Amino acid sequence: MSTRAYRRGVVQISEIANGLIDPVLSKRAGINTMLLGSWDEIAGASFADCTRPERITWPRRASEAGEDGGYQPGVLTVACEGSRALFLSHQQGELIQRVNGFFGFPAVRQVKIVQKPVLPPAAHRRPPRPLTGTAARQLDEMVEGIEGDRLKAALKRLGTAVLGGAKRRG
Repeated sequence: MSTRAYRRGVVQISEIANGLIDPVLSKRAGINTMLLGSWDEIAGASFADCTRPERITWPRRASEAGEDGGYQPGVLTVACEGSRALFLSHQQGELIQRVNGFFGFPAVRQVKIVQKPVLPPAAHRRPPRPLTGTAARQLDEMVEGIEGDRLKAALKRLGTAVLGGAKRRG
């Protein structure tokens, strides 16, 4: 794990997981969990569901790195489903710009497209039904003292899911 100071001993599970996973992904594939997590925004609505970044490979030898031997951008390998690969190949320039914008430096110079099945994103559950009657009043009383509107709304969503889920199980 990193040596940065944590707030009063509180550590988010995502920080621990990313601390463990990122070095392995970086060594094996040249990518990190932030790229994977942000891929839907990077790829855009037309390619988010049918593509997945697999790896970034950088030149290893001085002859591959160019004449000056300095840093050279890598090649991003993207898995893409079937016929959508043709459309993605036409959008390579835009995808490269988006990936480089995400990293904040020219990390990628080329996209290599590999046709293969891409696992669908995790199915989003539909929102729970609004609470009615006693459960709704009980939830309103619980969040009554909360000052922040965003926090209050988040707690109401959580409470609706928890209290609404208890009804279905019972």
